[in-house]
Amino acid sequence: MVDWSGGNDRGPSPKKDAIWVCAARGGVADEPIYMRNRQVAEDWISAFLRFEHSAGRRVLAGFDFAFGYPAGFGRALTRSDDPFAIWQWITDRIEDSPNANNRFDVAGQINAQFDGIGPFWGNGLKRDIAHLPRKGLARRAHGMPEKRRAEDDAKGAFPVWQLSGAGAVGSQVLMGLPTLTRLRDAFLPDIAVWPFEPLDKPIAIVEIWPSLISKAVSATQPAGRIKDAHQVLLLAQTLSALSPDELGEMLNIAPTSEGSILGLGHAALLAKVASKQLTPPPLKNDCFAMPQGAHWTPVAAAQAHLQQHLSCVVGHEAVTIGEAAGRILARDAKAQRAHPPAPNSAVDGYGFAGPAPAGINHFALVEGRSAAGAPFHGKVSQGQAIRILTGANLPTGVDTVVLQEDVSANAQQVSFHGPLKRGANARAAGEDMQQGQTILQKGRLVTPADTGMFAAAGIGEVVAFKRLRLGILSTGDELCEADQTADSGQIYDANRPMLCAMAARWGYDVIDLGRAPDNRSKLKTMLNDGATRCDAIIASGGASAGDEDHMSALLQGTGSLALWRIAMKPGRPLALGLWENTPVFGLPGNPVAAMVCALIFAHPSLRVMAGGTWTPPESYLLPAAFAKSKKDGRREYLRARYVNGHVETFASEGSGRVSGLSWATGLVELDDAAQTINQGDLVRFIPFASFGL
Repeated sequence: MVDWSGGNDRGPSPKKDAIWVCAARGGVADEPIYMRNRQVAEDWISAFLRFEHSAGRRVLAGFDFAFGYPAGFGRALTRSDDPFAIWQWITDRIEDSPNANNRFDVAGQINAQFDGIGPFWGNGLKRDIAHLPRKGLARRAHGMPEKRRAEDDAKGAFPVWQLSGAGAVGSQVLMGLPTLTRLRDAFLPDIAVWPFEPLDKPIAIVEIWPSLISKAVSATQPAGRIKDAHQVLLLAQTLSALSPDELGEMLNIAPTSEGSILGLGHAALLAKVASKQLTPPPLKNDCFAMPQGAHWTPVAAAQAHLQQHLSCVVGHEAVTIGEAAGRILARDAKAQRAHPPAPNSAVDGYGFAGPAPAGINHFALVEGRSAAGAPFHGKVSQGQAIRILTGANLPTGVDTVVLQEDVSANAQQVSFHGPLKRGANARAAGEDMQQGQTILQKGRLVTPADTGMFAAAGIGEVVAFKRLRLGILSTGDELCEADQTADSGQIYDANRPMLCAMAARWGYDVIDLGRAPDNRSKLKTMLNDGATRCDAIIASGGASAGDEDHMSALLQGTGSLALWRIAMKPGRPLALGLWENTPVFGLPGNPVAAMVCALIFAHPSLRVMAGGTWTPPESYLLPAAFAKSKKDGRREYLRARYVNGHVETFASEGSGRVSGLSWATGLVELDDAAQTINQGDLVRFIPFASFGL
């Protein structure tokens, strides 16, 4: 797909209103490429078509300018209705270099052949051009329709006659048709132009209009990406993702000398397919592959690696603010109007033009009042005051309010002691939020308070990342459900209900994948099912390298396994990998280790994959109500809780004591170095609330 430009060279740095090109295959697009001028673009496009053609691939090349003019123009200009005759006529006369072209002069030459004032208008040069008006209002007698049928059907499309001004497309046509003529000549007989010719050639050139998917473009444009670049990327993704039948239906129109726009009349389908292209690319296969270096991986190194290599794996969608709490913003939220929208009173009282000097002040009372939702529409003159209530707009002439408790008032006047500064007890328009101001940035986890701010700023809908679909899976023959009878060799599965509850608190769509036995084939089937239903999977058990650690073995077979031996207590082995492009976190089977590893590694990782930012948990230095001696070389997490100004730890550090998780309200984190903790020493306490629990 090509976003064209009729202007001159735009310089070496990417800019808007320039030429952008993007190629896509099967709904997956390359990065858009910036072309500084038409000469560079034509060389690149020609080379691209030649390479694809030599490789035996078919190409649909879309250009966003009109391929034809309104009916009757060709016969008037070339005495033929053949659109290619128009192409050749223009090509023979257009002169084009990176920094200059004669498009306005050629338009004037065309106009001179018509009665009255010809159809072209919009001279954008300082010098006057014969027969080319600067404005379109005075044109008459030329006899040409103002628009093609395609422009009439494409609401908002501009006529091909306008050469300059906001939204003008006429210059792109005059400077684009010569390029298409040369491309067509270079690739004949293997090229066809739609809808003028049957599409039975390996290269098809079509007319496009990115505005057909404008809502999807606006909803998905990343911060920092130029709109022209994003719209050709999304359109390339969308058209390349269509089924053959869908694309065939769009292309199946009767030939016309005016040409047409691909997808016209099918905007709903394009929007639907475009919405499916909002999911970002999958994680790279080596995202978990960390050079081990030492035998044990420090916690900080493991976290840094995950932070650097993970990315968002979910798409966007528009949600109402009533649905936004707990969602992550995929696009900055901007105030639709100022808050407050007008100057208003912060108190119940009387408004006047301040300031009020020291001493007793007397103001004549204006009849009427200003209340919230019922403003006073008259003017309050100097020396007058008006009754005003909290939240009411300040009437014209009022900038200061005195509290009703501070005045003496009757039906004719109010009196009070000064001094009182100008602006006292009054709120300025927009002092909270200005119209157009970014009030929350992409990546923000929306809170209930945020939804109130959205409403106050006139925002009824935001673009949020889709909820991460998180699958939870337990493995091991020794496990059974808590409502079943366990034999002497079984234990109840504590991990799955615990991890499901944690994921729900984190705002994800939880998918309980069940329990997998120590059977590699059955586990594979369950992972296949999970990969089709989930954006990420957390599994517990089987994360080591033993005979029955089937999770590690299966991930090893994908070529993506990273078996990390983390220098931490509790929870050392972590198996990470991709199953059918779905990230899998393999946690230890011990419930205490599983929960701690989920908090330290999975919680921030999942936030990134859900569209948010890597956010370290808030922690506090508090005096210890315990004593401990710790060895060097590993980080330790103790189950703890805050009581009477001190931090207590659970009586046993054993990982088998699941009750300690319920007893605790957070973790004490002891860093890697050897240390001795005495009662009263400051230790780092991380409340479970910092992990969203």
